[in-house]
Amino acid sequence: MTKGDRYVKLVEWSDEDACFIGICPELFYGGFHGHEAEAVFSELRRIVEETVELYERDGKPLPIPMSGREFVNAMQELV
Repeated sequence: MTKGDRYVKLVEWSDEDACFIGICPELFYGGFHGHEAEAVFSELRRIVEETVELYERDGKPLPIPMSGREFVNAMQELV
């Protein structure tokens, strides 16, 4: 397991963009997009690992990772 594995990663279809969008809400906004969900998730994992490395290289504290349950609870509070 890596440090990046602790972060929530979401891949969803976007009708507006006509492709899959991958995001990691704890680390960055925006993300990666593509036409195959598996490829988007794979690239998203790579981007998350690179982002963690950048945080560490720059001496910035990493955001506290949310578990899947914590993420769902946080989203339900927004509704």
